[in-house]
Amino acid sequence: MSEVKLGKEEKEVLKEFETGKYKSKLSKNRKEFLRSVADETFKKDKRINIRISRRDLESIQRKALEEGIPYQTLISSILHKYISGSLKDTEASNQINKDKPLRG
Repeated sequence: MSEVKLGKEEKEVLKEFETGKYKSKLSKNRKEFLRSVADETFKKDKRINIRISRRDLESIQRKALEEGIPYQTLISSILHKYISGSLKDTEASNQINKDKPLRG
């Protein structure tokens, strides 16, 4: 897995956390809300079956191996990022933009 680059502020927070000196500025209600959102986000309570080409599955498995995670986790992550809007289909977007008439 690749190393995450931290900014100055992030490094300070990490240092405080690791030394036990970090104090959250969040209210108790906000912490509880965020905890419940995280619990719901990571709850995996549904199972699906899909058909996928051998080539695509092998590519996903290879990528997951590079990332050091199970391939099912990678697939779940890709789906989550796509539906939450943080992963875009750039090829489809480029095609849509190419087909749009220019306004001038």
